[in-house]
Amino acid sequence: MNHDDRRAAAAADPSAAKRDSLFLNANLRRVGDSRILAVRVRNISAGGLMAEVAEPLGSDDAVEVEVRGIGWIRGRVAWHTEGRTGIAFDNPIDPQRARKPVSGGGAEPRGPLSVSLR
Repeated sequence: MNHDDRRAAAAADPSAAKRDSLFLNANLRRVGDSRILAVRVRNISAGGLMAEVAEPLGSDDAVEVEVRGIGWIRGRVAWHTEGRTGIAFDNPIDPQRARKPVSGGGAEPRGPLSVSLR
């Protein structure tokens, strides 16, 4: 496959959208189930994410993921293998919001700390 073929394939595949690699703790729940699972998000894009999940999920399970800076996002399990799950969001999100610092309730931002070593 040459460069043009790869570019055309990426354009046709929504999962090939730009992904931001990160390591972020998040919460996941199946729609209709109040039990929350702790997960680790490894990458995120406007259309979905990949997370480490200790419990197997079924393909096409309706889920919600709570991501810092964004809130609860509804989607469906696209795939699950060896402790990792791909989730396709029902609606696109701005993945950069997950990288922004979370405010501390209106407190003024602090500058760098000064530390004296003796």
